[in-house]
Amino acid sequence: MSTSTNPSYATSRETTEGRVFTVTGGDWDTVVNGHDPINDERIVVNMGPQHPSTHGVLRLILELEGETVREARAVVGYLHTGIEKNLEYRTWVQGSTFVTRMDYLSPLFNETAYALAVEKLLGISDEVPDRATTIRVLMMELNRISSHLVWVATTAMELGAINIMLYGFREREYILEIFELITGLRMNMAYIRPGGVAQDVPDEAIVKIREFIKLLPKRLDEYEAMLSEQPIWLERTQNVAVLDVTGCVALGVTGPVLRSAGLAWDLRKTMPYCGYETYEFDVPTTESGDVWGRYLVRMAEMRESLKIIEQAVDRLRPGPVMVSDKKIAWPAQLAIGLDGMGNSLEHVAKIMGQSMESLIHHFKLVTEGFRVPAGQAYVAIESPRGELGVHAVSDGGTRPYRVHYREPSFVNLQALPAISEGGLIADVIAGGASLDPVMGGCDR
Repeated sequence: MSTSTNPSYATSRETTEGRVFTVTGGDWDTVVNGHDPINDERIVVNMGPQHPSTHGVLRLILELEGETVREARAVVGYLHTGIEKNLEYRTWVQGSTFVTRMDYLSPLFNETAYALAVEKLLGISDEVPDRATTIRVLMMELNRISSHLVWVATTAMELGAINIMLYGFREREYILEIFELITGLRMNMAYIRPGGVAQDVPDEAIVKIREFIKLLPKRLDEYEAMLSEQPIWLERTQNVAVLDVTGCVALGVTGPVLRSAGLAWDLRKTMPYCGYETYEFDVPTTESGDVWGRYLVRMAEMRESLKIIEQAVDRLRPGPVMVSDKKIAWPAQLAIGLDGMGNSLEHVAKIMGQSMESLIHHFKLVTEGFRVPAGQAYVAIESPRGELGVHAVSDGGTRPYRVHYREPSFVNLQALPAISEGGLIADVIAGGASLDPVMGGCDR
């Protein structure tokens, strides 16, 4: 029945929300006859910005046709903290306390990249003591394992394997206890600083690290026994969120996601830093380029990190942990107070008991900071999520003119539409999790 010949119906009109019918009576089925709103209408779903299955505060706008994702858009910025801008108002050493909070799952990588960039500007890269460099490698690889443990724990939980979530955090807790023993803090330590590290590694920490080296391989075997042969895990990860090596390179994707597509690009091997070229370890790869491949790569990387940690522990020799130049060396030789925070009374007494000139120098170094020659430097390291780069610019003052991070979580999120569109909405969770984004680093 035509609406133009029947006064019971008003004509339809097109709006920004689609076609709208105004019905004044009659049969609804007759009104919409010839116009099926199901076939040519897509549903827009907001996943986030506070969705329980996102790694931080990420918003996904999904256009769905049934359960198939036709278009996916990532919206970032909900966790923006202005860290890079804040660095311009702090001394070069104080910057360490800001950058460590970017990617909160791998703070030691944020600190190391920043410290290496500042040292490059200062021209003291070769003056950093060997013990300090070895400690940096040791701490970074422990941090890489703790970050990957969070990934396997949370990704498994998102796909229904709750037990793995509990076990992964159990082993991570062991690493955080080691960090607390060495730095006084479990996370965001500001431990790695320009010129070296804040303080030495105590003997009891070495004992605990050696215990961990023996413990973790057995636990990783348990994880794989629970996941690798599990039919649901295989169904949810194999041939899901595929991104081949061409797509990775085109989008700038690095880290385990790139290596799962078959390209063995790891800056520890291809552009070594901190003496990584002197360590024996392999770069795991797979050819599948899917969630399953990213799982295999990260599990293998934890075992390779254990090899590096063991070599680093064996290499530790007595020596300084900060450059000898006292114009730069603060804060070094720190000692943690009884409350686990701040300086010990013995260290404060040592500073106060020196000459007045030494006390004045210490005061000026702490409050004003050291000057960095004008120039710019870029340093890139291999974080758990890929290439983490720091572009530092100095105008010759005691504060950075500009510091910008090439953050892998931000870059890798570009791949989300590529791995989601054409797949099921349920696979968006698996695919997004397999990128391992940390929104603190992405938004910073």
